[in-house]
Amino acid sequence: MTLIGMLHHRADPSNVKKAYAYAAVAKAEGVNFFYFTPGKVNIKQQKILGKVYENGQWIEKEFPFPDAIYNASYPVNEKAEQIVDYLSDRIPFTSHSIGDKLDVYNRIKRAEKFEPYLIPFYEVTDVQMFFDIIKRYEKVIIKPLTGHQGVGVVFIEKDGVDHYKINDAGLVSSINEKQLLNLISHIIQDQDYLVQKFISSKTKTGHVFNFRLHVQKNGEGKWVITSIYPRIGQLGVITSNMGSYSTYLDTFLKIEFGDSWYDIRRDLEKFAIRFSNHFDSLYDIELDELGIDVGIDANEKLWLFEVNWRPGSPVIYHLELDVAKNTILYAKYLADTNKH
Repeated sequence: MTLIGMLHHRADPSNVKKAYAYAAVAKAEGVNFFYFTPGKVNIKQQKILGKVYENGQWIEKEFPFPDAIYNASYPVNEKAEQIVDYLSDRIPFTSHSIGDKLDVYNRIKRAEKFEPYLIPFYEVTDVQMFFDIIKRYEKVIIKPLTGHQGVGVVFIEKDGVDHYKINDAGLVSSINEKQLLNLISHIIQDQDYLVQKFISSKTKTGHVFNFRLHVQKNGEGKWVITSIYPRIGQLGVITSNMGSYSTYLDTFLKIEFGDSWYDIRRDLEKFAIRFSNHFDSLYDIELDELGIDVGIDANEKLWLFEVNWRPGSPVIYHLELDVAKNTILYAKYLADTNKH
């Protein structure tokens, strides 16, 4: 029987909410499953002191190295990283990083097939470059290369000859060119940033929104849609992943797009699978799960906002078991493929 290990940095699986879901799904699917941390790996003996869920509690037991590993979190120190590297050289891991935003955008751009969906983007290397870009587009957003959940995203709009409107996490202000120069200089000193043309994806009531296309590999190693759902931002914010709320896809589409709702749903579904297959082909390693964020502008054109690794599932849909099922079955697929 296939043995799958769930690798996480937290010592107690009771503090990792999804651990129980994975243990339950593995049992239902006839797969042996245990939870472990890097510190419990004995390289010399090729053994792992892990935890298995039995009779309502997590019990510590010794296991051989598993057939596949669901690497559910990052190693938190250098020693843990060395152990993770050792394991990943010998055992198939389910999850692999896709790189930062610039790496992702550049891969898509070079491959050309999905470039028409990309919003024009530039790495901000100096202040003059930024001013050239805002002069060209008039409305831009600037965001950190490694940011997530909309943190650090700032909207900037040219407002007359020497003034600019700024929206930083819902805080709106008006500044002159010298103040903007100082702001950009300060921002790009701290970390690497991208600047993009601003694409408006708004509801009829003026709320920004995007669609999260959550896709995973299944037990046959093929991409499937776990969920598609809208994320709607609060009034005044510029990204729909900051303080956002969600609703059911069909309900949202019917309200916002009327008779076109079903066609748009089908377009989103087709895009999710087509893009995932293409994006997967741009990497030397097999990807397992993506959160693809797309928007639709006033002309109903679809734009690719971001591609995320290890996306979370929305609470309202209770998708924990769906996500766990796909992950466990994909891990089994990897184990079986690796054996052959």
